[in-house]
Amino acid sequence: MIVLFRTFTMKFQRKHFLILLCVIVLLICGRISGLLKWDRNLHYMPSSGASPKEDKVIPTPSSISVLRGKNSLCDCKNQTDLHQFLPSDQLDDIINSRAKEYKEHQLRMKTNTDILIAPANSPLQYPIRGFIVAPLQKSLIPGLALYTQKREVYKVSLSVEKGVLSVDDDVNEEQVNGQVYFSFEDSEAIFPVIIRRPAVPVLFSPGNDINSQVTITTKTFLRYNKLKVLIKSIRKVYQKIKIIIADDNPNPENLSDDNIEQYIMPPAQGWFAGRNLAVSQVTTKYFLWVDDDFEFLDETRIESFVEIMEANPELDVVGGAVSGEQYYFSLEYIEDDEGGCLRRFQGKHHKPLPGFDGCFFVDVVVNFFLARTDAVRRVGFDPFLKRVGHTEFFIDGLGKLLVASCKDLSIGHQIHEPHEEYDVYRNEGESEIEKKYAHHFYKNYLKCIKY
Repeated sequence: MIVLFRTFTMKFQRKHFLILLCVIVLLICGRISGLLKWDRNLHYMPSSGASPKEDKVIPTPSSISVLRGKNSLCDCKNQTDLHQFLPSDQLDDIINSRAKEYKEHQLRMKTNTDILIAPANSPLQYPIRGFIVAPLQKSLIPGLALYTQKREVYKVSLSVEKGVLSVDDDVNEEQVNGQVYFSFEDSEAIFPVIIRRPAVPVLFSPGNDINSQVTITTKTFLRYNKLKVLIKSIRKVYQKIKIIIADDNPNPENLSDDNIEQYIMPPAQGWFAGRNLAVSQVTTKYFLWVDDDFEFLDETRIESFVEIMEANPELDVVGGAVSGEQYYFSLEYIEDDEGGCLRRFQGKHHKPLPGFDGCFFVDVVVNFFLARTDAVRRVGFDPFLKRVGHTEFFIDGLGKLLVASCKDLSIGHQIHEPHEEYDVYRNEGESEIEKKYAHHFYKNYLKCIKY
């Protein structure tokens, strides 16, 4: 790879009190962050005639403490230490492999970049969060400007790493010199340039009615009697809404009908494999997840879910109440150099959802929820988890999904009946729990967990 550099020293006349620098950058590498350098500590000229005495003092970065390493809050006291579920003769290999994969994950997600703090009293205007350019394409750097005292001539210098720098032809008196740098007297600033291909949007038509907005999805296994009650209750309220069924029964019955799609799976593939299959077939903007032993009530109104989602476009999942009980959880995740600690708190929420009484921001909701199809597909359901898997989806979605729970969105639950064959598959044994903990250790980079 050849990386080219060009340097510009630009002189501007006095009329350029506000200098707008339209700079074009051609970046070469696909996953490398370049840096544009300015400077700080130039003479400060307050805007709008304000006096320096009126300026507010901002705390310095030294007043902010960051908990990292072995001194962090991420210890395993009163939590399940996941190391104990790993084979002792493979422990070192697993830890080394996990560390390597985690570093690559950080590079892919760009979560290992340093935080940049804009200096106080700087005359320089620049995109503090940086900007994004596509590889091998030209992009204008937005917002570059200089606020300083009037003078006859302004002299600034500019450099870029990992790319080619040029100045737009509209800027007069351009001079090209040798060394690469960007400065203005005694001041400098640094901001990142992220080189990334632009993502193509994937949009869903909002539809004209509830049937074109929402698909109902469920997974069934050894409970056709319950599933038929659910379908009958849905059709009392929503005659034409599509229902998608993921079915891994060993002896499947044909349930396909108008607006019912039944997808037959190999026997006993499990909970999350079925969820993946069902959601993969959704073509509407939203899907409503229900268990196969739920029952729609007269007050079960999908329109209320959609109203909340449409009023809050940043929301990804909204959960309701089952048999009048609003089940929800919050998750606490703290990470250090050896992995993360994750704890779940039942009945704890973050803050109310503005404008909707009884709705709260949470991290985990019950199995009755409306979700944005595209958002859930980006997270997915881990098919490794066959028997019990619910919180695990929201663990994978932590930081990726914005979740709320609302008490007035209600569905019923059919009466529980003993089912010996089903319970054998449904309930986790000790060996399955140990495998799940070991899975969390590697996949989620956790060292301890507490449900």
